[in-house]
Amino acid sequence: MPGKARSWRLRARIAAGVMAASALAGCATSAGAAPAGATAAAGGLVAKTQFGAVRGKAAGGIHEFLGIPYAAPPTGALRWHAPEPPAHWTGVRAAAAFAPHCPQSASPFGRPSTSENCLFLNVFTRPGGSRAGRPVMVWIHGGALVTGESDDYDPAALVNDGVTVVTVNYRLGALGFLADSALADPAGAAGNYGLMDQQAALRWVQANIGRFGGDPRDVTLFGESAGGLSTLSQLVSPGARGLFQRAIVESGSYDLTQAPLAGAEAAGAAFAAKVGCGARPGATATAACLRAVPVAAVLAAQSAGGYTPDLDGRVLTQSIGAALQDGQFNRVPVVMGTNHDEWRLFVGLSRLEGGAAVTAAGYLAQIQGTVGGSAVLAAQVAARYPLASYPSPAAAVGAVGTDAIFACPSLRAVSLLSKFTPTYAYEFNDENAPERFLPAAGFAYGAAHASEIQYLFGISAPIPGVLTPAQRRLAAQMKGYWAGQARRGAPAPAGQPAWPRFSAATQPVLSLNTPAPAVETNFSAVHNCAFWAAIAAARA
Repeated sequence: MPGKARSWRLRARIAAGVMAASALAGCATSAGAAPAGATAAAGGLVAKTQFGAVRGKAAGGIHEFLGIPYAAPPTGALRWHAPEPPAHWTGVRAAAAFAPHCPQSASPFGRPSTSENCLFLNVFTRPGGSRAGRPVMVWIHGGALVTGESDDYDPAALVNDGVTVVTVNYRLGALGFLADSALADPAGAAGNYGLMDQQAALRWVQANIGRFGGDPRDVTLFGESAGGLSTLSQLVSPGARGLFQRAIVESGSYDLTQAPLAGAEAAGAAFAAKVGCGARPGATATAACLRAVPVAAVLAAQSAGGYTPDLDGRVLTQSIGAALQDGQFNRVPVVMGTNHDEWRLFVGLSRLEGGAAVTAAGYLAQIQGTVGGSAVLAAQVAARYPLASYPSPAAAVGAVGTDAIFACPSLRAVSLLSKFTPTYAYEFNDENAPERFLPAAGFAYGAAHASEIQYLFGISAPIPGVLTPAQRRLAAQMKGYWAGQARRGAPAPAGQPAWPRFSAATQPVLSLNTPAPAVETNFSAVHNCAFWAAIAAARA
C-alpha cells in the first residue's frame, strides 16, 4: 500500500473506537434479591468466583461487581506474555469500585494511567431471573488499541432490557500489541497480547458468569471501532471458538487486512532500538531489557498512530477479510454497521489539532491525505465527490473518508459474513446526534464516528449533550435491538420495525434514525461502493 494510503489507515487507528471519554465512572445500582450464586451480605453482595469471593454494591435495581481480576498482573516476566490466571485470594474481596485501567497517555479519549496491574473486568446484572440465567453481553472498548478503559460506559439501560453486561480492560499500545522476535513464545508467535487478554476475559465469563445470574452458553461479544475490530478479530481467531455465541460490530471494519508477523516484528525491533534494547546480545537479553523499561518510557516510544493486530500464527492465522471470504471464522449470528458521517470526526479532530482548514483550493490535497494515491486518483475522487454536492469542503472530505475507510469495507464484510451465518446490517443515520467529544469545528458533524455510543450507554464526555425525546425513543429502540441480538441472535424485538437478515441480492440495511428505524436498500449507491471497489481492484 502506498505511503499516503498507509497514513489514512494510521489516522483511522488514532481515533478508531473513540469512546466516551469520561463515562459515568460509578453507575449506581440497587438492592434486592441476590443473583444466582450470590448472597446478600452486610455492606453489599457477595458472589463466589473460581479465584475467590467478591462483594459488590447495589442501588437503582442493578447489582455491580467492579474491578474483578481475570488475569494476573502482566508485570515483570509476564509483560509481553500470554495472560496467566490471577492468584486465589481468601476472604471476600471488595468489588465496589473500578480498578486501575491499562497504561496510556493523557488524551481526550481516555484517562492517563501507568498501572500495568490492569486486567480487571466489571459485571452489571439484575437480581432474580430464571435458573438458566440471562443473556450476557461482553463489551470491548475502543480507542485505536492505545487508549480507553472499561469504566467509560454505563450499561444500566441494557441491563434493564434483560441482559447481564461485562466490561473489560485489556492491554493497549506497545504493551498490548508489540511484536518482537525476542518476545516470541515457543511456537514463534509474538504480539496480540491485548487480544489474548480479551480471550482470557471470555474464559472467565464462561467459568464464572453463572454465579452472577448470567448464562455462559449465551454470550454476545460487542465493541465499537477498535473494539469492533477486536470483535472481528475474535470472530476469526481459533482461540476464541466457543467463547461467545453472537457478535455486534460497531464501526470496526476499517482494517480487514492485518500485517504479517515479519513486518510487525520489524516494527518491534525499531521500538526496541528506540528504548535502548536493540543492541543486546541474544533474544533473552533483549527480552529482559524490554521488560525492564519503565512504563512511562514505553508510552513515550510507542506508535502515535495506534496499533493493529498482526498475523502472529496463533491468535490470528490469517487476515480478517480473507477468513471471512473463505468462511473460516466462528460462525455466530452477527450485527454489523457503521455511521453515516464517520470521517467527519477525524476532519474535525485534525482541524482542532492545528491542521489546515479544508478549503476548495486544497480539496485535492485533502483527498490524497485521506485515501492516498496519485494526483490522477485524487482528481477521479473529486469528480465522484464534487464540492457542489456538499455543504462545505470539510463535509466533502468527510464523505470521501467515510465511504473509503468505513462504509464500503463494512458492506464488504457484511456481504462475506452473510454467506455463512445470519447477519444483520445497520447504518446510524441521526444527523442531529449530539457531538460529545469535540467542540465546534466550523461544519456540522452529523452522524459522526462514535456518535451512536450515547444511544446505547450512559456516558459523560467533554461536551455536554442531551438527547431529544425523539432521540431517546431511538436510543430505546437501539438498545432493544442490541439486547434482542443477545437474547435470540435476531435483533427484532416485538413491536419494533422488522430488521431482515442481510442478503447480497437485496442488501437490506436498517437505517437507525428518527422518527423510527426503517429498512433501506441503497447503501452501496449512497456510499459509492462500486467506485471504491474498482479503485481497490486497480491497486491490488
